[in-house]
Amino acid sequence: MDYENTQDGALVRRVQAGDQAAFRDLVERYQSKVFSIIHGIVRQRNDVEDIAQQVFAKVYFSLAKFDFRSSLITWIYKITVNECYDYLRKRKVRKLVYESDLSEDEVRRVENTEPSPGRNPLIDAVLAKRDYIVKLLSRVSEEERMLLMMKEVEGHSVEELAEMTGMNENTIKVKLFRARQKLVKASQRLDRLPSVAAN
Repeated sequence: MDYENTQDGALVRRVQAGDQAAFRDLVERYQSKVFSIIHGIVRQRNDVEDIAQQVFAKVYFSLAKFDFRSSLITWIYKITVNECYDYLRKRKVRKLVYESDLSEDEVRRVENTEPSPGRNPLIDAVLAKRDYIVKLLSRVSEEERMLLMMKEVEGHSVEELAEMTGMNENTIKVKLFRARQKLVKASQRLDRLPSVAAN
């Protein structure tokens, strides 16, 4: 697909030419999408706006190098996901839990518990679950991870994915099928490992 000769392509060219109004238009067009992606990964409402600001700052300074090999939304999506994981890596260990895996009472208990020399079973369990998911996702390609996130986490249809990525719908279906198969096989292998089974 010729991304350069699209409405987004024209917008990018205006921003690259130094048009500040065009960048404001770009932010307004994709702000809700970026907020949705961030909240889906970070699950921490208070930090969504800060991360979004970092995302659009990176978008602004990186647009000069945007080469139209992908659609603008795919490019922004990748930047957003990377910023989210950078943010998660920088947080303290006891805040690296995914609040969506806990009840509100458990979240409060974790947040109000000061670190102690002993291990906290609750945090250990949640971190183990997160690490397990990370290990699984490491078995698929970056493209497959992106498609899985957009389909399973954000709830996009195959038709929407095709529009956003420029790929054929059947191609996306095949890629998703293969990615899921890889995850199933990776899960079976990990479940057979003693260290994983012990968790």
